[in-house]
Amino acid sequence: MEQDQTDVIETPHAGREVREVREREVDLAPRAAEVRHTTVPRTDMDRVESVAYDPYEGHRLAAYRLTQVVYWIFGLVEGLIAIRLVLKALGANPAAGFAQFIYGITTPLVGPFLGLFNNPSYQNSVLELSSIVALIVYALVAWLLAKLVWILAGETRSAVRTRSTQMDSRI
Repeated sequence: MEQDQTDVIETPHAGREVREVREREVDLAPRAAEVRHTTVPRTDMDRVESVAYDPYEGHRLAAYRLTQVVYWIFGLVEGLIAIRLVLKALGANPAAGFAQFIYGITTPLVGPFLGLFNNPSYQNSVLELSSIVALIVYALVAWLLAKLVWILAGETRSAVRTRSTQMDSRI
C-alpha cells in the first residue's frame, strides 16, 4: 500500500514568499523501486520534479519469489524426511498413527534411495542411511533448481531511469 505525502514549506525570501514543495512516496510494503522528489531549488522556477525507477525490478521480484517457493517446497520435503529419520533412529512404534502418517508420506520420497546402504540397527532403533542420502540429494536438487530459476527468470541487469520536469514561472 502506497501513499503520497506532500510537505509544503513557506519561507520569506528577499521580500517575496517562496514555496518549497517536497513530495515523497511512502511505501508501506517492503519495496523501494521508485523515488519521487519535488523541490524548488531556485527562486525563478515554480517546480522541478524528478522520478527515478528501476524497470527490471518486477523481473527480479518474480524470480526471487519463485526461488523462495522452490526452497519452501524442498524445505518441507526435507523436514518430513528429517522427522522420518528421527522416528526411525529413536525406535518409534510403526503402528502409531503419526509414525504411519510420516512413513506413508516419505516412503515415495526415500524410495529411490532404499537399499543403497545397509541400515545399522540396535534393538528397535534404525539409522536409516537412505534417509540421510535423500536429505543430501534433495538439498542439492533444491539448490540447483533455485539457481536454474534465477538464470531463466531472474533479471540481473539494473538500471535507473529518470524523468525530469521543470516549469518556469517567468513569462
